[in-house]
Amino acid sequence: MDFTLDDTQLSVRRMAADFVDAEIIPNIRDWDREEAVDLDIVRRLGELGFLGLTIDERYGGTEVDMLSYTLVCEELGRGDSSVRGIVSVSLGLVTKTIAAYGTDEQKQRWLPQLTSGDALGCFALTEPDSGSDAGSLRTQAKRDGDDWILNGEKMFITNGTWAKVALVFARTSDDGGRGLTAFLVPTDSEGFTATTIHGKLGLRGQATASLAFQDVRVPDSARLGEVGKGLSIALSALAKGRISVAAGAVGVAQAALDAAVKYSTERTQFGVPIASKQLVQELLADSALAIESARLLTHRAACLVDAGATSKEVTLPASMAKLAASEAAVKVSNNCLQVFGGYGFIDEYPMGKYLRDARVLTLYEGTSQIQKLIIGRALTGIDAM
Repeated sequence: MDFTLDDTQLSVRRMAADFVDAEIIPNIRDWDREEAVDLDIVRRLGELGFLGLTIDERYGGTEVDMLSYTLVCEELGRGDSSVRGIVSVSLGLVTKTIAAYGTDEQKQRWLPQLTSGDALGCFALTEPDSGSDAGSLRTQAKRDGDDWILNGEKMFITNGTWAKVALVFARTSDDGGRGLTAFLVPTDSEGFTATTIHGKLGLRGQATASLAFQDVRVPDSARLGEVGKGLSIALSALAKGRISVAAGAVGVAQAALDAAVKYSTERTQFGVPIASKQLVQELLADSALAIESARLLTHRAACLVDAGATSKEVTLPASMAKLAASEAAVKVSNNCLQVFGGYGFIDEYPMGKYLRDARVLTLYEGTSQIQKLIIGRALTGIDAM
């Protein structure tokens, strides 16, 4: 196996790292306190091409490989997981899904706006009573002539109050998971409301919302893919989307380790830097090992996509990467906060933010427990009960 990045990948990663260092890291404490990133950052993401990575240039995209996209997500995660989430959802779950399943008309309408940063997308799957069991969602879409009328609620929707288009999954029949259909719903549609969720443990700078649909009417031309194929579209998007979450988790962990290494070499106790203490070195060494293991699993999953693997073939390696990286982010940020001692407990330093942001990565786009079920089913061919 060749672990060497090519010139394009190195250039993309360097550009992302420079952007993060200059325009994200100086603001993370303020954004965390204010519970909102500066939305001008979306314009900059668009200008740099980060909202169009892997998308055809005809639609304003930047035609790079999946590994390059993964490298950008890692750097954005190193800066602020809230910003990484904007990209992972709008590009990874919405733009890429439109590119894969949309009609020419849908692509022409939405992709140039999404890749440029003129619009953001949100992925409206989760509901108040439907999380891991996506096939049980209750939002209804009923046919009315040439239109569909949507009624229902969605919960924990990233970009929900910022998005111009929502990729909404709704029930069009009572046939369980086979009864779901996907729709592209403009968020200025009559009857559509989005409400910001405040008081989150982490990802405070990111817009997380609840959505409500009250007789929202959309034409059949807003339907994405075939009737009844919504669940397969959602699962396909999530299978590859988990790679970007894994990459972001690696970035969070790397940021925590970088900060802990720097602090441990500067902080003195008993007349020597605390980095000279064996137990501090153990915390740092364990963290470095967890990060590198997660990074390799993540890169492997991305390279499989680049080699032409199908969504089904990517599901297992993506779940492994997402599980390993999200759990590593929690472990590493906790270890590194310990290195800071009491100073890690105040937001003068970013350690508390890293730990809080890392914690949610084990929950969304499939909890750690769901990833283990996916891995176990792949190994045994048997569904766990």
